[in-house]
Amino acid sequence: MPPADLPAETADAANFYRWPEFLAREPGTRIGIVLGSGLGDFANDLEDPIYLNYSDIPAFPVSTVEGHAGRFVHGYLHGVPVLMMQGRVHLYEGYTAHESAFPVRVMNSWGIRTLLLTNAAGGINKNFPTGDLMLIADHINLLFQNPCVGRNDPKLPRFFPMNDAYSPRLRKIVQEIDPEVRSGVYAAMLGPNYETPAEIRMLRLLGVDAVGMSTVNECIAARHLGLEVLGFSVITNATVDEDLSEEKVEHSEVVQVGKAAGPRLRSILLRLIPQI
Repeated sequence: MPPADLPAETADAANFYRWPEFLAREPGTRIGIVLGSGLGDFANDLEDPIYLNYSDIPAFPVSTVEGHAGRFVHGYLHGVPVLMMQGRVHLYEGYTAHESAFPVRVMNSWGIRTLLLTNAAGGINKNFPTGDLMLIADHINLLFQNPCVGRNDPKLPRFFPMNDAYSPRLRKIVQEIDPEVRSGVYAAMLGPNYETPAEIRMLRLLGVDAVGMSTVNECIAARHLGLEVLGFSVITNATVDEDLSEEKVEHSEVVQVGKAAGPRLRSILLRLIPQI
Protein backbone atom coordinates (compact mmCIF):
# COMPACT_ATOMS: atom_id res chain seq x y z
CA MET A 1 0.00 0.00 0.00
CA PRO A 2 1.56 3.39 -0.94
CA PRO A 3 2.68 5.16 2.23
CA ALA A 4 1.03 8.52 1.67
CA ASP A 5 -1.74 7.82 -0.83
CA LEU A 6 -5.27 6.64 -0.31
CA PRO A 7 -5.58 2.99 -1.32
CA ALA A 8 -5.95 2.21 -4.99
CA GLU A 9 -7.69 -1.16 -4.50
CA THR A 10 -11.06 0.09 -5.70
CA ALA A 11 -12.60 3.33 -6.87
CA ASP A 12 -15.37 2.79 -4.33
CA ALA A 13 -12.85 2.78 -1.51
CA ALA A 14 -11.21 5.98 -2.72
CA ASN A 15 -14.56 7.74 -2.98
CA PHE A 16 -15.54 6.52 0.48
CA TYR A 17 -12.37 7.90 2.03
CA ARG A 18 -12.73 11.28 0.35
CA TRP A 19 -15.98 12.12 2.08
CA PRO A 20 -17.78 9.63 4.36
CA GLU A 21 -21.48 10.24 4.82
CA PHE A 22 -21.26 9.85 8.56
CA LEU A 23 -19.04 12.97 8.80
CA ALA A 24 -21.09 15.05 6.38
CA ARG A 25 -23.06 16.58 9.27
CA GLU A 26 -19.91 18.24 10.66
CA PRO A 27 -17.31 19.15 8.02
CA GLY A 28 -15.45 21.21 10.64
CA THR A 29 -14.22 18.20 12.61
CA ARG A 30 -10.51 18.78 13.25
CA ILE A 31 -9.71 16.64 16.32
CA GLY A 32 -9.10 12.89 16.17
CA ILE A 33 -8.47 10.62 19.16
CA VAL A 34 -7.11 7.06 19.05
CA LEU A 35 -8.27 5.09 22.10
CA GLY A 36 -5.93 2.29 23.17
CA SER A 37 -6.46 -0.92 25.14
CA GLY A 38 -9.04 -0.49 27.87
CA LEU A 39 -9.64 3.18 27.04
CA GLY A 40 -12.52 2.80 24.59
CA ASP A 41 -15.14 3.78 27.17
CA PHE A 42 -14.18 7.44 26.74
CA ALA A 43 -16.27 7.39 23.56
CA ASN A 44 -19.33 7.05 25.80
CA ASP A 45 -18.89 10.72 26.74
CA LEU A 46 -19.62 11.86 23.20
CA GLU A 47 -22.90 13.66 22.72
CA ASP A 48 -25.07 12.66 19.75
CA PRO A 49 -22.71 9.82 18.73
CA ILE A 50 -22.79 8.04 15.39
CA TYR A 51 -20.74 4.95 14.56
CA LEU A 52 -18.86 3.46 11.65
CA ASN A 53 -17.31 0.00 11.93
CA TYR A 54 -13.87 -0.45 10.40
CA SER A 55 -15.18 -3.61 8.75
CA ASP A 56 -17.70 -1.51 6.80
CA ILE A 57 -14.99 0.63 5.20
CA PRO A 58 -13.44 -0.75 2.00
CA ALA A 59 -9.82 -1.93 2.43
CA PHE A 60 -9.65 -0.67 6.03
CA PRO A 61 -7.59 -2.70 8.55
CA VAL A 62 -9.73 -4.29 11.26
CA SER A 63 -8.82 -4.67 14.95
CA THR A 64 -8.61 -8.25 16.24
CA VAL A 65 -7.54 -7.66 19.86
CA GLU A 66 -9.56 -7.63 23.08
CA GLY A 67 -10.24 -4.09 24.27
CA HIS A 68 -10.37 -2.67 20.72
CA ALA A 69 -13.97 -2.30 19.50
CA GLY A 70 -12.89 -1.59 15.93
CA ARG A 71 -15.02 1.40 14.97
CA PHE A 72 -15.07 5.16 14.51
CA VAL A 73 -17.32 7.23 16.74
CA HIS A 74 -18.19 10.82 15.85
CA GLY A 75 -19.83 13.16 18.34
CA TYR A 76 -19.40 16.27 20.44
CA LEU A 77 -17.53 17.14 23.64
CA HIS A 78 -18.63 20.47 25.11
CA GLY A 79 -19.91 21.35 21.66
CA VAL A 80 -16.60 20.54 19.94
CA PRO A 81 -16.87 17.95 17.14
CA VAL A 82 -14.52 15.03 17.73
CA LEU A 83 -13.74 11.82 15.83
CA MET A 84 -12.63 8.86 17.95
CA MET A 85 -11.13 5.54 17.00
CA GLN A 86 -12.24 2.82 19.40
CA GLY A 87 -9.26 0.58 18.87
CA ARG A 88 -6.29 0.42 16.54
CA VAL A 89 -4.38 -2.24 14.61
CA HIS A 90 -0.88 -3.45 15.45
CA LEU A 91 2.02 -4.94 13.55
CA TYR A 92 1.80 -8.12 15.63
CA GLU A 93 -1.65 -8.77 14.15
CA GLY A 94 0.07 -9.26 10.80
CA TYR A 95 -0.41 -5.74 9.48
CA THR A 96 2.38 -3.78 7.81
CA ALA A 97 3.69 -0.45 9.05
CA HIS A 98 1.74 1.25 6.25
CA GLU A 99 -1.47 -0.51 7.24
CA SER A 100 -1.04 0.31 10.93
CA ALA A 101 -0.73 4.00 10.07
CA PHE A 102 -3.36 3.96 7.32
CA PRO A 103 -6.20 5.10 9.65
CA VAL A 104 -4.20 8.26 10.35
CA ARG A 105 -4.02 9.02 6.64
CA VAL A 106 -7.74 8.40 6.31
CA MET A 107 -8.50 10.79 9.17
CA ASN A 108 -6.24 13.38 7.58
CA SER A 109 -8.21 13.05 4.34
CA TRP A 110 -11.37 13.70 6.40
CA GLY A 111 -9.97 16.99 7.70
CA ILE A 112 -8.44 15.98 11.05
CA ARG A 113 -5.57 18.33 11.94
CA THR A 114 -4.86 17.42 15.58
CA LEU A 115 -4.33 13.80 16.63
CA LEU A 116 -4.45 12.63 20.25
CA LEU A 117 -2.90 9.19 20.72
CA THR A 118 -3.46 7.02 23.79
CA ASN A 119 -2.10 3.61 24.69
CA ALA A 120 -1.64 1.09 27.46
CA ALA A 121 2.02 0.63 28.36
CA GLY A 122 4.31 -1.23 30.70
CA GLY A 123 6.20 0.88 33.20
CA ILE A 124 9.98 0.81 32.71
CA ASN A 125 10.69 3.77 34.98
CA LYS A 126 9.95 2.53 38.49
CA ASN A 127 8.71 6.01 39.42
CA PHE A 128 5.65 5.40 37.22
CA PRO A 129 3.43 3.02 39.24
CA THR A 130 0.67 0.88 37.78
CA GLY A 131 -2.36 3.04 37.04
CA ASP A 132 -0.28 6.19 36.49
CA LEU A 133 -0.57 8.44 33.45
CA MET A 134 2.43 9.48 31.36
CA LEU A 135 2.47 12.35 28.90
CA ILE A 136 4.63 11.24 25.97
CA ALA A 137 7.49 13.69 25.42
CA ASP A 138 9.36 11.59 22.86
CA HIS A 139 9.56 8.05 21.53
CA ILE A 140 12.03 5.40 20.42
CA ASN A 141 11.05 3.28 17.44
CA LEU A 142 12.09 -0.29 18.26
CA LEU A 143 9.59 -1.69 15.77
CA PHE A 144 12.33 -1.13 13.18
CA GLN A 145 9.61 -0.39 10.64
CA ASN A 146 8.41 2.96 9.33
CA PRO A 147 5.15 3.83 7.54
CA CYS A 148 6.90 6.38 5.33
CA VAL A 149 9.31 3.93 3.70
CA GLY A 150 8.62 3.51 -0.01
CA ARG A 151 7.18 5.75 -2.69
CA ASN A 152 6.52 9.23 -1.35
CA ASP A 153 3.54 11.44 -2.07
CA PRO A 154 5.05 14.37 -4.05
CA LYS A 155 2.82 16.76 -2.07
CA LEU A 156 4.62 15.74 1.13
CA PRO A 157 8.27 16.07 2.16
CA ARG A 158 10.55 13.11 1.52
CA PHE A 159 12.46 13.90 4.73
CA PHE A 160 10.92 15.51 7.80
CA PRO A 161 12.01 16.31 11.38
CA MET A 162 10.77 14.49 14.47
CA ASN A 163 12.39 16.63 17.17
CA ASP A 164 9.00 18.09 18.06
CA ALA A 165 6.92 15.01 17.28
CA TYR A 166 4.70 15.48 20.34
CA SER A 167 3.41 19.05 20.36
CA PRO A 168 5.18 21.25 22.95
CA ARG A 169 2.17 23.59 22.83
CA LEU A 170 -0.34 20.87 23.72
CA ARG A 171 1.96 19.31 26.33
CA LYS A 172 2.22 22.69 28.06
CA ILE A 173 -1.58 22.99 28.17
CA VAL A 174 -1.88 19.49 29.65
CA GLN A 175 0.63 20.29 32.37
CA GLU A 176 -1.31 23.45 33.21
CA ILE A 177 -4.50 21.39 33.46
CA ASP A 178 -2.90 18.70 35.63
CA PRO A 179 0.48 19.72 37.08
CA GLU A 180 0.90 16.22 38.54
CA VAL A 181 1.17 14.62 35.08
CA ARG A 182 4.76 13.64 34.36
CA SER A 183 6.36 13.34 30.96
CA GLY A 184 8.41 10.44 29.68
CA VAL A 185 9.85 8.55 26.74
CA TYR A 186 7.75 5.81 25.14
CA ALA A 187 9.31 2.90 23.25
CA ALA A 188 7.40 0.71 20.81
CA MET A 189 8.37 -2.95 20.39
CA LEU A 190 6.87 -5.43 17.98
CA GLY A 191 5.19 -7.92 20.33
CA PRO A 192 2.94 -9.82 20.76
CA ASN A 193 5.10 -11.23 23.55
CA TYR A 194 5.87 -8.98 26.48
CA GLU A 195 9.46 -7.96 27.13
CA THR A 196 12.12 -10.23 28.58
CA PRO A 197 13.95 -9.12 31.75
CA ALA A 198 17.06 -8.41 29.67
CA GLU A 199 15.07 -6.25 27.25
CA ILE A 200 13.59 -4.32 30.16
CA ARG A 201 17.04 -3.63 31.57
CA MET A 202 18.16 -2.51 28.10
CA LEU A 203 15.19 -0.15 27.78
CA ARG A 204 15.96 1.36 31.16
CA LEU A 205 19.55 2.00 30.05
CA LEU A 206 18.21 3.71 26.91
CA GLY A 207 16.20 6.15 29.03
CA VAL A 208 12.80 4.64 28.24
CA ASP A 209 10.01 5.26 30.76
CA ALA A 210 7.23 3.13 29.24
CA VAL A 211 6.99 0.44 26.58
CA GLY A 212 4.16 -0.72 24.35
CA MET A 213 3.36 -2.10 20.91
CA SER A 214 1.70 0.82 19.12
CA THR A 215 1.51 4.61 18.67
CA VAL A 216 4.92 5.27 17.08
CA ASN A 217 3.93 4.52 13.47
CA GLU A 218 0.77 6.59 13.92
CA CYS A 219 2.82 9.51 15.20
CA ILE A 220 5.34 9.25 12.35
CA ALA A 221 2.60 9.23 9.71
CA ALA A 222 0.78 12.11 11.39
CA ARG A 223 3.88 14.29 11.53
CA HIS A 224 4.67 13.48 7.89
CA LEU A 225 1.20 14.82 7.08
CA GLY A 226 1.75 17.93 9.21
CA LEU A 227 -0.71 17.03 11.96
CA GLU A 228 -0.21 18.25 15.51
CA VAL A 229 0.23 15.23 17.80
CA LEU A 230 -0.18 14.59 21.51
CA GLY A 231 0.33 11.24 23.22
CA PHE A 232 -0.57 9.61 26.54
CA SER A 233 0.43 6.26 28.03
CA VAL A 234 -1.59 4.66 30.79
CA ILE A 235 0.84 2.55 32.84
CA THR A 236 -1.13 -0.67 33.05
CA ASN A 237 1.53 -3.00 34.42
CA ALA A 238 4.94 -3.01 35.99
CA THR A 239 7.51 -4.70 33.78
CA VAL A 240 9.46 -7.60 35.26
CA ASP A 241 13.24 -7.20 35.15
CA GLU A 242 14.23 -10.15 37.32
CA ASP A 243 15.01 -13.40 35.52
CA LEU A 244 13.52 -15.65 38.22
CA SER A 245 10.41 -13.59 38.96
CA GLU A 246 7.11 -15.46 38.93
CA GLU A 247 5.15 -12.31 38.05
CA LYS A 248 3.24 -12.57 34.78
CA VAL A 249 1.63 -9.93 32.58
CA GLU A 250 -1.82 -10.76 31.20
CA HIS A 251 -3.61 -8.76 28.50
CA SER A 252 -6.88 -8.96 30.44
CA GLU A 253 -5.12 -7.22 33.34
CA VAL A 254 -3.84 -4.53 30.97
CA VAL A 255 -7.40 -3.86 29.76
CA GLN A 256 -8.79 -3.73 33.31
CA VAL A 257 -6.15 -1.30 34.57
CA GLY A 258 -6.65 0.84 31.47
CA LYS A 259 -10.34 1.14 32.31
CA ALA A 260 -9.57 1.96 35.94
CA ALA A 261 -7.08 4.68 34.97
CA GLY A 262 -9.37 6.10 32.31
CA PRO A 263 -11.14 8.73 34.47
CA ARG A 264 -7.98 10.79 34.97
CA LEU A 265 -7.21 10.79 31.26
CA ARG A 266 -10.86 11.55 30.54
CA SER A 267 -10.77 14.55 32.90
CA ILE A 268 -7.69 15.95 31.17
CA LEU A 269 -9.06 15.45 27.66
CA LEU A 270 -12.40 17.05 28.52
CA ARG A 271 -10.57 20.19 29.62
CA LEU A 272 -7.97 20.07 26.85
CA ILE A 273 -10.22 19.67 23.82
CA PRO A 274 -11.95 23.09 24.09
CA GLN A 275 -8.47 24.70 24.17
CA ILE A 276 -7.19 23.04 21.00
